[in-house]
Amino acid sequence: MSAGQRLPGTPEPMYTIDTDAGLRLAADAWGDPDAPLVMLLHGGGQTRHAWKGAGEALGAAGYRAVAFDARGHGDSDWAGEGGYEQGVMVDDLNAMIRAFGDRPAALVGASMGGGVGLLAAGERRADVSALVLVDIAPQMEHDGVARIMAFMQRHADGFASLDEVAEAIQGYQPHRRRSANPEGLAKNVRQGSDGRYYWHWDPAFLQVRRDFEMRRQRLENGARQLRVPTLLVRGALSDVLSEAGARAFLADCPHAEYVNVSDASHMVAGDGNDIFLDSVREFLGRAVVSGAGPGQRVTGGR
Repeated sequence: MSAGQRLPGTPEPMYTIDTDAGLRLAADAWGDPDAPLVMLLHGGGQTRHAWKGAGEALGAAGYRAVAFDARGHGDSDWAGEGGYEQGVMVDDLNAMIRAFGDRPAALVGASMGGGVGLLAAGERRADVSALVLVDIAPQMEHDGVARIMAFMQRHADGFASLDEVAEAIQGYQPHRRRSANPEGLAKNVRQGSDGRYYWHWDPAFLQVRRDFEMRRQRLENGARQLRVPTLLVRGALSDVLSEAGARAFLADCPHAEYVNVSDASHMVAGDGNDIFLDSVREFLGRAVVSGAGPGQRVTGGR
């Protein structure tokens, strides 16, 4: 099930992967299939397209970069009511890792995707070589999270045009320059039988009853158990992860590295792409071990 028809010109997924749960997930990949594996996990309400620039850059830098639509998002199947607990998303991640080589994977996760990555690595539920958390930590700011949820719940009756979609996004991210061509937003929506445009996610995803205190405790426990090389990247303008929240994570995970990207908000990868990419490439170049032999490391420029 989906929100409607894909619009003409929307990029087709390069791959579709079947999970153990019977869902089909859409994915794109870049780089040598035998290179060190990097899984790119998007945030709630996003799609794999949020990682296109990063995926291409990491592929060119010597990695096998894979971005996939989480269940209920983009071109992936909807799971429906009760199908969006973080644990099942970790299962989906494992299905993707198996499909793309069944070897240790570095995880780069933004917001929701970062939470999935933290659980996968901290709870030893996946074979993880390194972890990059993008504006996500156990201690999040309630007002910032509420603003995201309010945006996703708004416009449930759809949009009459792509210009209206552009206006909604501009209202949510006023610091970003509005795209001159709203046609580029076609991949973010689907067209219903009534001709209106609807967001690409399953409404049931927003109906999940989230116990944020229990979630925080679980993520904190995961952070304390992290043993893989870890990098936390925060947007300095973020209203979702504060500096205090970042410092709390670093106290729980003392070996983690930290980068604070100036002039970037919660959407760090899009707001400060060059700084973000440079930080991730440099970190992975030191942290990810090549399959070529013990102790050999892959540099970001290889």
